[in-house]
Amino acid sequence: MEKIDKETEQKIGQLQLMEQNLQNFLMQKQTFQTQLFEIDNALQELEKSKDKTYKIVGTVMIASKKEDIISDLKEKKSVIELRIKSLEKQEKAIKDKATQMQGDIMSQLKKK
Repeated sequence: MEKIDKETEQKIGQLQLMEQNLQNFLMQKQTFQTQLFEIDNALQELEKSKDKTYKIVGTVMIASKKEDIISDLKEKKSVIELRIKSLEKQEKAIKDKATQMQGDIMSQLKKK
């Protein structure tokens, strides 16, 4: 087996870190998408509901105005959507850099 120079070893290490970061972004994005799904379901149920509405605050459930709950959920949904977009931008930037680094590594290995 050919010996890999220090620079190539460092790039391989960086590439591995990028892959770990991508996995972390994926897990975070899945968590946010689950929250988004739950909020959408709650909003659908609230639209159908004609009964009293309740909101959980800490360990207590309190009666609340339906409009207030809908407003809160829409605000949370907006924040989560922004977080997902931010994660997707970061994910794309890392993927692009990783692809470039893979190309660099492969070309350095072919030179040997």
